[in-house]
Formats: sequence, structure tokens, C-alpha cells
Amino acid sequence: MNGRILVAEDDPKQADLIRLYLEREGYAVVITTDGRQALDEARRRAPDLVLLDVMMPRVDGLDVCRILRYESDVPIVMLTARSTEDDMLLGLDLGADDYIAKPYSPRELVARIRTILRRTNLRDDNQQFTIGELVIDTGRHEVHLRGSLVECTPKEFGILAALLGSPGRAFTRLQLLEEAFGFDYDGLERTVDVHVANLRKKLEPDLAKPTYLLTVYGVGYKCNDQI
Repeated sequence: MNGRILVAEDDPKQADLIRLYLEREGYAVVITTDGRQALDEARRRAPDLVLLDVMMPRVDGLDVCRILRYESDVPIVMLTARSTEDDMLLGLDLGADDYIAKPYSPRELVARIRTILRRTNLRDDNQQFTIGELVIDTGRHEVHLRGSLVECTPKEFGILAALLGSPGRAFTRLQLLEEAFGFDYDGLERTVDVHVANLRKKLEPDLAKPTYLLTVYGVGYKCNDQI
């Protein structure tokens, strides 16, 4: 099996269609029909990825995403009929790794999931980057600040690894999207701003004067190489 995927979708036809395409790709699929059940199954089964419909009974997908992200770094993909930019950014701000609007192509959905899992599982045992008191280990997929473990989502980790791997280099938002989401990702460049903002909340002692992740106006972001 390529991995276990928890699908939280209360529409039986949509759930069956998703299961069909994912099982064809060799994934084990667990279907849940409400948010409470999704939380219970995620805690019990420790899936490799969670696919969440936003509009679900009992506990909606946004609340499930918020709770799961607090408890773990499992990759989360949101599915929703809400397709405005603000809705997408809200989901990403809560810790989702991707956001797919309905109606969607099942093949595109599988491709997005494959990309996320490939990058989540990517390991290089020989890469460790240190900037000041910040250390990122790509082999262990861990981030430490002043010796304490910092929990990061896979996308946050990908962006941070790119920035720390080339300190001082200015990355455009598109370049960071490619690094963290994959070259086949077609998404909003503003999602990078959301992830960087979340990283700063976790890493920076003073959000008004960032130490590690610096904004390069008119370009994007860079890691401070003068620490």
C-alpha cells in the first residue's frame, strides 16, 4: 500500500468516487461521514493524510482541521464548495496543506495527494541547516528552536527548508510554492504569505521585527544570513 488516507465526506457518492480513485492508486482508504467520527478515526488510525470536506455534520471540516493540526502534523487537504480566495486562505491559515474547490477532477485530487505525500515522506539523512538558534533536520523532518521541538506542517517545513537551505537568497512566492508544494502545484501565491505568517508565530520572538524569516519587498522572502 502507498499509505492510509482518511476521507471525511458526508456525500456517499463523492466518498465512493474518491475511494475508487485512491484505491486504484494503491492507497488504503477509510471513509467517515461526520467531523466527530473523523477526529476519532484520525486519532485511532494515525493516517498518512486526511481529506476533509468543509461542510460536515456534528463538527465541520474547519474545526476538525484546527483540532488535528493542534494534535499532529498529519497532511490535511480540504474539499469544499466554497471557492473564494478568502475561504482558501482561511483553511490554509488553520493548518491545511492544500485546498481543493468543488467540482474537482478526481485525477487532479489524486495527483495533489501524491505530491503532498511524496514531499512529506522525502528524507535526506545528511541535510541539517542551522541559523542562529534555529535548526532544521530534513532527515528527521524536525525543527528545533533554542533546543525545543517546533511543530510544523509539511508545507511550513518545505518552505522553511528551502529558505534555510539557501540563507540570504531571496525567493519569490512562486519559487517557494514550487519548493513546498511541488512543480505541478497550481495555487495562489498568497498561500505562501499565510504559511510564512504561521512560521513567524512559531519562530519569531518579535513579530514586528522578524529575526529569521525576512520579507524582501517586491520579491518574496529570505532567511536572514546575518545572525
